[in-house]
Amino acid sequence: MPHPSEPNAPLDTLLLRAADGDREAFAHVYDALAQPVMGLACRILRDASQAEEVTQDVMIEVWRTADRFRPDLGTAKAWVLTLTHRRAVDRVRTVQASKDREVRAGMLSPDRDFDQVAETVESDDERRRVHHCLAALERLQRVPLVLAYYQGMTYLEVARSLSTPEGTVKSRMRKGLEQLRACLEAGS
Repeated sequence: MPHPSEPNAPLDTLLLRAADGDREAFAHVYDALAQPVMGLACRILRDASQAEEVTQDVMIEVWRTADRFRPDLGTAKAWVLTLTHRRAVDRVRTVQASKDREVRAGMLSPDRDFDQVAETVESDDERRRVHHCLAALERLQRVPLVLAYYQGMTYLEVARSLSTPEGTVKSRMRKGLEQLRACLEAGS
């Protein structure tokens, strides 16, 4: 029987020697299995650079966990290729999960053609100007406008809530809107 660290020694024996820290035995295991590992990873991942990463990860894992190999449960090649299959499938799932997260994030916050910060600042500034101009109106014009525009009431509902004729409410609102427009235009 050949010495366990010779290239012709069975892979199972070489892997068992690598588990005991024999670097030369591991070098032979690496030489014998790196290509099959890379081939399986390529078939699963369909991306050579990712397959290279998986191959490297698997071979490092083989070196670190060689003591977990049990020849009574299967061959060294089968054990290493099982590790490869699991690692490659995990990589596919990770990549897919990442793509799914990006799609979900894209659906939640679609790209916009405008600057959201500038839009928010302009909106806040506009809101402050409207409040300032509303506060400058007489109460008779301001209250019906606030009820209609901020409470969502109709002319009739505003008239009823203020116990004022509908025509009077309409004319006060019209005058209030004219004054509001003039105030906003003056502030522009």
